[in-house]
Amino acid sequence: MRRGPHRRNFCTMDTNEKRDKRHRREERVSAALPVHLGTATGITKDVSASGIFFETDACYAVDSEISFTVELDTPGGKMLLKCRGKIVRVENRDDKVGVAVKITESTMEPVQ
Repeated sequence: MRRGPHRRNFCTMDTNEKRDKRHRREERVSAALPVHLGTATGITKDVSASGIFFETDACYAVDSEISFTVELDTPGGKMLLKCRGKIVRVENRDDKVGVAVKITESTMEPVQ
């Protein structure tokens, strides 16, 4: 299984993975936060306790594992939310790619 961004000119969508708001367990919060994806970057569109949706220029495949870091500004200073998860949906959005991830592991660390 390939991990990380695939260098192609297009992304494929898995229409069987379309989600409905009724299936969400946690409340989602709209937020535009920087996402670091190894060799690529992105911006979050919404975040919940168990998942995240971000837009990026890189392509990913549904059912792939992914590691990423989200930058957070807190009253105590900048923090990094380091996550691992599984990609549950990929969609083309104008000139970007939308990626929905179910978070399986996460830790919070201060920026040093």
